[in-house]
Amino acid sequence: MLMNETADFIKTFVTDLNVALGKLKPNDRLTHLQTVWLGFCLTAMLLTNSVCWAKFERASLGEYKIAALSWMFREAKIIWDFLLLASVTLILERHGITEGVLVLDESDRARSKRTKRIYGVHKQKHKISGGYVNGQTVVLLLLVTPTITFPVGFAFYLPDPVLTIWTKEDKRLKKVGVAKKDRPVRPERDSRYPTKTQLALQLLQAFKDTHADINIKAILADALYGNAAFMDKASSIFGIKQVISQLHENQLIDYRGKKRNLKTYFNTINKGVEVTFRVRGGEEVKATVSSARLKVLAHGKKRLVVALKYDGETDYRYLVATDMTWRTMDIVQAYTLRWLVEVFFEDWKLYEGWGREAKQLDEEGSSRGLILSLLFDHCLLLHPEQMARIENKLPAYTVGSLQRKSQMEVLLEFIRALLEDSNPKDKLKEVAKLIGDVFKLMPSEKHMVGKDLGRLEPTASLRYRAAG
Repeated sequence: MLMNETADFIKTFVTDLNVALGKLKPNDRLTHLQTVWLGFCLTAMLLTNSVCWAKFERASLGEYKIAALSWMFREAKIIWDFLLLASVTLILERHGITEGVLVLDESDRARSKRTKRIYGVHKQKHKISGGYVNGQTVVLLLLVTPTITFPVGFAFYLPDPVLTIWTKEDKRLKKVGVAKKDRPVRPERDSRYPTKTQLALQLLQAFKDTHADINIKAILADALYGNAAFMDKASSIFGIKQVISQLHENQLIDYRGKKRNLKTYFNTINKGVEVTFRVRGGEEVKATVSSARLKVLAHGKKRLVVALKYDGETDYRYLVATDMTWRTMDIVQAYTLRWLVEVFFEDWKLYEGWGREAKQLDEEGSSRGLILSLLFDHCLLLHPEQMARIENKLPAYTVGSLQRKSQMEVLLEFIRALLEDSNPKDKLKEVAKLIGDVFKLMPSEKHMVGKDLGRLEPTASLRYRAAG
């Protein structure tokens, strides 16, 4: 798809973003050239769904060159971290957001096998095939509010290479029967490679430091973050009591002086009751729910534990909450908000540039490319039609539908500019030549034309061998 200038709603967004940046860092506002470049990049992302300079060049019919776009990305004196902070601040102000729920999760993104210069790439379990792939892992912080859900922070996760080697060797030795005392001692984790929970706490602290006026009602995270250290620290950062996560079914509890795991306790001693509740304020669902205030041994204190099993499921999942004054159903309904992060991940990868081609080199490239994709998500939240929808308390438009309509508007503007030219016939010829120059046709390896297919027929002298 072709473009001749920045989309109007993106142009407005970049202008407002620069104003917000000026309030945070008055001496580091974007220059005119940087503003034009950023607006072009966001519009090109809208059209190509990628962060790929070659595609950007084609979208502009060669007006913006790969080398120039890449140079600006690498060398322009843009304070990228503050750019994302300014964008979050702008969203909060424009949508009048004063409170919300913070949701933490991580997302894996598979990359190609040759990934020597892509930052943070490591071996990951591939859920679909059951094998392994090379990929990046991003820990993301989202803010869920009464109106919108949007990303407010991120960090790349890198496994400690020394620990990775030790873990692999320890598993091998354990498998062949080597006793623990005879296996190498687990090495200390290198501080340069923080865990996912440590990164999550850093993101929470950063949000608190920069947006202290936002009232956080609760913090939600999956079972990876269901340990005492994370839950207590997350609670203390915001001075709130409620952090909700998950426990595993084999988690031990103390019940009347005896140790039991959660599965045994909720299946034999404290069986659930059938309830009906609304998921994220919408559809009503049936479930079996039970709860108790139990001492979780790994946490060393009492927690409110909720056993939840949706209609049709055979096994419980176990929620754990730090604030035991909440009602059971309030905890259940609050935790359903965590699903919104999965919706964001899907939109982010499908429509907002964080796809297979968003593989800028080194730490700097990966971080800036990711910031561009998050800025594009924010930009769509400030689209005039989306704003009008939300202000009238109507369901917000999907990212996909809003993107497709905006793409057609950009194309329509390109056609309009072509028709309004003083000499549209000559202009059309010029555009046709540019298309021929920019959109080069490439030879395919799939077809055999011009190649030797080989001799595909019997040989008479070999018939006697076949007969024997």
